[in-house]
Amino acid sequence: MDLPAMHQNQQCIYPQVFWTNSSAVSGSDCAAPGLCRIGIVSHQDVCPPLHVPKRKRHQQSNKDGTCLCFLVVILLNLLALTGVGLAMFQIVRLQQELDAATELSSSGHMPPSPEMLKGLSNGTAEKKVKRRAHVTGKANQKSLPLEWESSYGHAFLSGVRYENRGLVIDEAGLYFVYSKVFFRGQDCTNQPFDHMVFKRNPAYPGIQVLMEDRKMNYCLTTHMWGKSSYLGAVFNLSRQDSVYVSVSEIKLVNSEESKTFFGLYML
Repeated sequence: MDLPAMHQNQQCIYPQVFWTNSSAVSGSDCAAPGLCRIGIVSHQDVCPPLHVPKRKRHQQSNKDGTCLCFLVVILLNLLALTGVGLAMFQIVRLQQELDAATELSSSGHMPPSPEMLKGLSNGTAEKKVKRRAHVTGKANQKSLPLEWESSYGHAFLSGVRYENRGLVIDEAGLYFVYSKVFFRGQDCTNQPFDHMVFKRNPAYPGIQVLMEDRKMNYCLTTHMWGKSSYLGAVFNLSRQDSVYVSVSEIKLVNSEESKTFFGLYML
């Protein structure tokens, strides 16, 4: 467009600008914005676009990374506090259940365990019975094997039957079998006497000796004497096994229940 008349009559006072390439103008030339306003040169040629320095971008990235790390730390702390709270809740609940169970047990109203209830519902309560027996000496023995008292005094039966002078096994397994016999006599003859524990089973003929003991030189004078013989060991007994006790001199056996007895129990 045409310049105003005032500028036509007067000599132009604007400096002459010579361009060799686009790099001739430095960042300081942008300090004379008048050149751009009057249209001698374009703003794009004299004042190239400004760029954000890389240092500022790095500072912004570092700031964003710091914020992200701070958020991660907060989340980890919240998770840790939540885990601690749940653990304390479980401990308190278990302590309350233990206190309740202790109170019920002390009052004699302890409910049956789930395992026991399951066994009762399946008809397997018999397996919970502790299989054991203890029988004691019986007076006036006439024949062998020895006969025993099964229900008087210290004698008892639990899951084991007493039949025909023997203890009958209804469940196979490991059993500890024991027998003690007290021998007493009026004269000292030093005649050996034997103490033996054996078993029978309908599936096998004859007897099987489990334990035996022989006493010799048991007295030194011609007066009354007494001698004990004890046998005990673990055996794998089968169903329908019957265990017995026999001696060589039945007339020498003392029948007191604290001195002569026989028994077994399942391990």
